[in-house]
Amino acid sequence: MAVIGAAACTSQNSDELTVTCTFPTGTSNVNYPVAGAPMQPQALIKLPVGSIQPGGWLLAQLRAQKDGLNGHLSEISAWLQKEDNAWLADGGSWGWEEVPYWLRGYAALAYVFGDEQMLSEAKLWIDAIIASQLENGNFGPSARTKGGPQDFWPNMVALWILQDYYEYSSDERVIPFMTRYCEYLLSVPDDQFLESYWENSRGGDNLWNVVWLYSRTGDERLLELGEKIHRNTADWTKATELPNWHNVNIAQCFREPAQYYLFSGDKAMLNATYNDYFLIRRTFGQVPGGMFGADENARIGFIDPRQGTETCGFAEQMASDEILMLIDGSQLWAENCEDVAFNSYPASFTPDMKALRYLTSPNMTVCDALDHSPGVENDGPFLCMNPFSSRCCQHNHGFGWPYYSQYLVMATQDNGLAVQLYGECTARALVGEGVEVKLTERTRYPFEETVRFTVEPSQEVRFPLYLRIPRWCEGARISVNGDIASGNNNLPAGGFARIERTWKAGDEVVMELPMSLRTRTWQVNNNSVSVDYGPLTLSLKIGEEYVKIESSQSAVRNSKWQKGVDESAWPSWNIVASTPWNYALATDADIRLVRDRWPDDDNPFTLSGCPLHFEAKGRIVPSWGIDCYGLTGVLPYENAPKSEVLDDITLIPMGAARLRISAFPTCRR
Repeated sequence: MAVIGAAACTSQNSDELTVTCTFPTGTSNVNYPVAGAPMQPQALIKLPVGSIQPGGWLLAQLRAQKDGLNGHLSEISAWLQKEDNAWLADGGSWGWEEVPYWLRGYAALAYVFGDEQMLSEAKLWIDAIIASQLENGNFGPSARTKGGPQDFWPNMVALWILQDYYEYSSDERVIPFMTRYCEYLLSVPDDQFLESYWENSRGGDNLWNVVWLYSRTGDERLLELGEKIHRNTADWTKATELPNWHNVNIAQCFREPAQYYLFSGDKAMLNATYNDYFLIRRTFGQVPGGMFGADENARIGFIDPRQGTETCGFAEQMASDEILMLIDGSQLWAENCEDVAFNSYPASFTPDMKALRYLTSPNMTVCDALDHSPGVENDGPFLCMNPFSSRCCQHNHGFGWPYYSQYLVMATQDNGLAVQLYGECTARALVGEGVEVKLTERTRYPFEETVRFTVEPSQEVRFPLYLRIPRWCEGARISVNGDIASGNNNLPAGGFARIERTWKAGDEVVMELPMSLRTRTWQVNNNSVSVDYGPLTLSLKIGEEYVKIESSQSAVRNSKWQKGVDESAWPSWNIVASTPWNYALATDADIRLVRDRWPDDDNPFTLSGCPLHFEAKGRIVPSWGIDCYGLTGVLPYENAPKSEVLDDITLIPMGAARLRISAFPTCRR
């Protein structure tokens, strides 16, 4: 893969603005909970849930989620029915990861909208989680099961829910509840702790619970628990192998060593997370979209961009990137989070977010309910859009966008603010020595280049504001109240602009992030090429014909609907390609950007609503078609014959394309 931008670290200075590569950790934020010594300081600090109100296209995605599957799944999924549910009462039949998976996203969504009905529904389940705690500190369905080993995995997700709930509500029950549970975990013998497959892989989720709690209590026993969790979790520190090759496990578990670095201070742990990130991508990730071709489990030889990622995997990768931004502040994590969020995640849903597919691929021209194994590593109808086709993704997808919105603005250790992910929002935060400030961001990024910030402190206050200068961006410019400081109209890519000044109400910062077209070559996949525009990767625009099918006929064996659900209100969809897709891209022809009007519904991730398209040239590759598995064929060899006719083709951002070719064979004009 061609390098598309190195992290520049030159420093420029003016009265107010410097460019830095790191965030300061020598001081400690006085406004928010931080983990003190001996734990390593984090580069950034997450603002409490409820501090950030998203707007623009992100709010439109959240509203679609509220009106769609995540907002109504408790009315559909048998795993979420209140009758006989083990998360609500002893002896219930329904009780594993499904309730906390769904509730994590649903509750976070309720906090965004402040919807009273949603808040009440979320609290019903949260109250039940708290009430389930036994005298010994254990809680949840597995705690109530007599006989058999404890399954700690669902409790890890439940603790994430309680963390969000505490930040939003300050409910005084949460900290003692989590403390008692952590004391229980310390009492469990190592040979009975994190023994089964899922909990053993995912101990890092539990480790993050401990970091969160330690930052609020400073309880030294939590340091001991962190050591215990790490030594009993699968080993994610090996140079050339991973504990397993399950796509969701990798997306959420590769961060575990970096989290443990906070406890140990051993930089080798931090480096191990970077190694895991690059190991999976150089082996199975020579594709656009920020992820890797694993289907459910990565397999040797199945590396073409027609292999996919679970929708769960997209959401978990974004969450890992967000946590890693807190730990070391690296641009890599912000860029990967945007890559997945803009290019992969939106296309895994129907535009109304009432149905999703289990697997989504960078090259995907088949979206149907047939069984395509062993072409994909899943035996079942996993490519169609179905409101309830598997137990995991349907419940777990919902935290992707709400969590993304929680990280649009973060606090810094020097009592300032940092923006790594750009998106329209209003954030209320404490800066300096406890002064409240409202930071309003207005932008249509990544579909436009301008980002505007208005700063409104409750009183004049001096603090630093950090803004990420993306590694792909050449010629970034920043102005403060209309003035561009000398020498700062061409900021170096790959750093962070640090603006420190005494801020007054109404101060405005305008950041221009010029976007240009770039190509990446994927040598492992027949030197195929993808085209990027800023943080967006482009796809061939393919005609999409939606064909309604019955959801019960396209569901997999472990789908469980509640009795009496009107399936006709929740249809499934095949999406059929209505235009040719087997094009090679003419890389020596110009690609021209055309801007269209912004969509009325604020959803740019659709064929009709996308505000950008790109005029390009291409040639049909006759030998490239649907293969013996009924899937988009693997990329043709470079010398495969192409049509003599040079066609006009249209490219669009791949996040708007449910059917797409994003890694192209190449040709000449």
